[in-house]
Amino acid sequence: MTPERLNAIAFWARELTGPEIERACRGLVEKTWPAGATIVHRGDSFDHWTGVISGLVKISSVSPGGKAVSLAGMPAGMWFGEGSMLKAEPRQYDLVTLRDTRLALMNRATFNWLFENSVGFNRFLVRQFNERLGQFIALVEHERMLDGVARVARVIAWLFNPVLNPNIGPSLDISQEELGLIAGVSRQVANRALQILEAEGLLRIQSAALKPLDLKALSRYGE
Repeated sequence: MTPERLNAIAFWARELTGPEIERACRGLVEKTWPAGATIVHRGDSFDHWTGVISGLVKISSVSPGGKAVSLAGMPAGMWFGEGSMLKAEPRQYDLVTLRDTRLALMNRATFNWLFENSVGFNRFLVRQFNERLGQFIALVEHERMLDGVARVARVIAWLFNPVLNPNIGPSLDISQEELGLIAGVSRQVANRALQILEAEGLLRIQSAALKPLDLKALSRYGE
């Protein structure tokens, strides 16, 4: 991978020095999966920190009782898996592509080198962990307390999170079915939720895309 390519697909590369960028490039490869593919099963070892270049990935899990729980959606621009890399443990979730998806994969040796040597990379990781903690606390809340409209609203806020994905842009191409899969609701519920949220002036439904108008209100919807 070239430094130019890295800067195009990884917003965190702005934090790195020239030598750190060169080291990161040597440890990165790109790989493509078709829609509906399982990248990782829960319990698998997956020694790569992962960034979504294009497509959409769902992070999910299945309880011992067989209940499927959707944890998050990862659109193009987001990077994830740093916790598993630091703890050197099997993945605690399934990774499934919702559409044709291209990923950037950083090997463990390179990730660990950046963690041990790069001040900028560590600043990025602290912000990443802090933001994810808040997101997953909210996830526990909305799984237990919120209705379908609020769950969809908060998933949209997650997808447009400016800390986790500062390059997301003003709108995102995503279908109602994909949104429902990430939020853990049916396509019909997702459709109804979008209509309600648009009527309340919180987002605009475009052709096969969404444009949030008030991210703060979406992130706290249902309170």
